[in-house]
Amino acid sequence: MEIMDQEKHVNKKKKRRDESQFRFKLDTCSKKKDLSGALSLYENAISQNICLNQYHFNALLYLCSNSLSDLLSSPKAFSGSSGDSVLSCGFRIFDHMLASNINPSEATITAMARLAVAKGDIDYAFELVKTMGKYNISPRLRTYDPVLFAYCSKSEAEKAYSIEEHMVSMGIHPEESELAMLLDVSVEAGREDKVYSYLQKLRSSVRFVSASTAEVIERWFGCKLASEVGMLNLDAEKVKDVIMKNGGGWHGLGWLGKGKWVVCKSKINSDGSSCCCCGEKLVCVDIDEMETEKFAESVASLAMEREVKSDFKNFQEWLEKKAQYEAIVDGANVALYKQNFTAGEFSLSQIDAVLKELYQGGEKTRSLLILHNKRFRALIENPSNKKLLEDWKAQDALYTTPNGSNDDWYWLYAAVRLKCLLVTNDEMRDHIFALLGSSFFLKWKERHQVRYTFDKSNLKLHMPPSYSVVIQESEKGSWHVPIEAQCNDEASRTWLCITRPISCEHSDQILLNLEVTESERLKDNETKSKLYTLEHVTTENSKESSPISCELSNSKTGSLTGKRKDRSPSSLP
Repeated sequence: MEIMDQEKHVNKKKKRRDESQFRFKLDTCSKKKDLSGALSLYENAISQNICLNQYHFNALLYLCSNSLSDLLSSPKAFSGSSGDSVLSCGFRIFDHMLASNINPSEATITAMARLAVAKGDIDYAFELVKTMGKYNISPRLRTYDPVLFAYCSKSEAEKAYSIEEHMVSMGIHPEESELAMLLDVSVEAGREDKVYSYLQKLRSSVRFVSASTAEVIERWFGCKLASEVGMLNLDAEKVKDVIMKNGGGWHGLGWLGKGKWVVCKSKINSDGSSCCCCGEKLVCVDIDEMETEKFAESVASLAMEREVKSDFKNFQEWLEKKAQYEAIVDGANVALYKQNFTAGEFSLSQIDAVLKELYQGGEKTRSLLILHNKRFRALIENPSNKKLLEDWKAQDALYTTPNGSNDDWYWLYAAVRLKCLLVTNDEMRDHIFALLGSSFFLKWKERHQVRYTFDKSNLKLHMPPSYSVVIQESEKGSWHVPIEAQCNDEASRTWLCITRPISCEHSDQILLNLEVTESERLKDNETKSKLYTLEHVTTENSKESSPISCELSNSKTGSLTGKRKDRSPSSLP
């Protein structure tokens, strides 16, 4: 009996050693991307009855799918027996995994979806993805990418749309590369409704687009269908009202106007925010009305959890009665700016300078200073401060937050609730702002925060940018699309300016910008500056209508050529 126990112990120890060695060798193969070595290990493990777990199967499937990554972009690369062999091994390993009653993980399904796509069975790949709910697996964006790309590359638009619907139902939202694929397949399918929808989704999810995405957008505006779709009689006031409710920069009502599109690669004027090509003024895009209300409610809810509820409620009621402010000033932040030296103090003179500067602006902004009551009581004891503080109180320009409160909640809520400017250098990264967890917080800050500097007592207010670097849709139906820049210099950024001159108030300006003489073109050639293209506009009998295309600098000049580029396949990965 004792000998048998010893043998069991030795066998168990050997088994653990074999499993440990198998794991080590498999990890080594994974690091080296050695599929053949991993498959040899797998066969030996089976013959030695080594117990395989989820990690082992996933490592093997990853190596199989990774070795076929070239196949996804170039089906001819693995058309021979080697490709078939890898696919066969991958499916055999997956079947072995299921037969061993080991549930797949997200990594398993992602690898198998890639293998199924490589095999040419895209529908099966999608079915695999849909089984994730059965196993209570949370998918990731990468899980959907192989299937989505495969459907789009085969121009199966409806199936591609079903992939996106499933993604969204699982809480996964497409990013630029996925939206560009969906946009491209919609252009190919002539689905103007989907093109419009994906342009809007692109607008809401990215600040600027890549060069390859810009090419897809240009291709849409160059097709005949794009020139034909649109509404001519939509109420202009209704469009303006919707744009205002949306926070500016878009209306989402559909294509406006009809006729051929002019597509220019333009810049934004250095002295303002107008397009060098069409002259249209870009806007600073804010969060929409619904988001603003939700944001204000979220701030108030969190504030009342952490403040004395009645105190904050009193502030809300007071603010509703006095809701005419156009700027909120974070008093402590302004007064303590650069006061961290020996003779530094809480500087009321800096606050006074900010309030005066705001009031002396073009529209004489009415401001509200938020100051903690403890600070107020200490300051008013000094006779030199008393008159100034009392004047602010009398003018309803000062609100003192109660003892024990955090005044951050008060100035943030006031600025959000009143949809006005907020003067503070606070980056709003503290824990209280992290609690908001809002995806539109950064957009709100960009639109509303006013920063400041004092240089030798000279105040300078740094107002929010005059326009947002984001896709913009105007009330006239034109589009402006920022393209990814090579550096952080906004002046160098190229924009797609997309207009219909027939319905654009700046049509004369656009046509003027397109008039470039032969001598100017030759001069540009001599200086080896970049050539820009004027795409050929086809006649009425043509099957496809092309956009007029040019590129402009801040000086509103450009070089044009008349030859239309051959249409090339999508450059998407």
